[in-house]
Amino acid sequence: MPFDLIDLRLYLHTLDSGNITAGAARSHLSLAAASARIRAMEAALGIECLERGRRGVTPTAAGKALARHARLLLQQAEHLQQDLAEYANGVKGQVRLLCNTTALSEYLPELLADFLREHPNLDIDLQELPSLRITQALRQGTVDLGIISDAVDTHGLQTLSFRDDPLVLIMPLDHPLATQHVSFIDSLQHDYVGLAAHSALAVYLEEQALHAGFRLQTRIRADGFDGLMRMVAGGAGLGIVPQAALERWPAERRFKTQPLNEDWACRTLLLAARSFEQLPAYASALLKALARPLRNIP
Repeated sequence: MPFDLIDLRLYLHTLDSGNITAGAARSHLSLAAASARIRAMEAALGIECLERGRRGVTPTAAGKALARHARLLLQQAEHLQQDLAEYANGVKGQVRLLCNTTALSEYLPELLADFLREHPNLDIDLQELPSLRITQALRQGTVDLGIISDAVDTHGLQTLSFRDDPLVLIMPLDHPLATQHVSFIDSLQHDYVGLAAHSALAVYLEEQALHAGFRLQTRIRADGFDGLMRMVAGGAGLGIVPQAALERWPAERRFKTQPLNEDWACRTLLLAARSFEQLPAYASALLKALARPLRNIP
């Protein structure tokens, strides 16, 4: 092969970021070295893989084909490293896990801590993303496992039930809506306390509001469910949180709760992968750990 895995990783980083400068930075290479590697790869293949313009680079038809094969090759190389790492003392493997907001904050901390303690030669690359983006990453083969909402299309993926994840509307005790049962659409006439804009749940709720023809009126954003619930209790606005977050809240709640009956709010979390049978050893072990019933945390 006239190029190596570093070249392929650089090429994909360049495509993902849209320019060679950012691709070089993500690959920990100088711009000159990155440009030379890409041009040498194109020369060896006898084709142009990138169209270069003022606003960055885009893949040619051949470049798109190269990207598909590069992702598969890098995935296989990573699987090889993971499968062999458990036989080599001191060599660490890594599993990439993408998940939504609820899984990250409510269900995974204890599960992953237990798993890492049992597997000292393993690191977990954990990232929060909206479920739709997680399914895209799974189909592209750039991630081992995902935890997604059952509200998204899972065609081409294998899934297992993980946890129920119903969403609940919360409101100050003296709010005008506190004396009646309202729908999500009715609530959109009022101000909200939201999560950080990059939060997967914040993105999800804003999408649901847009689908209903409204915009979510976010008055302030909190960095987590606890902060959001405290702000709602203080009268800052409405909020939407998972039932699991409410169950951790002290018994004396200073806000009213109301289940949301919309289908998109009565969701279940799923473990997902392209193929459970083809997962590398460490990823397969993590899948088994996540599939166990959640132990009670005091």
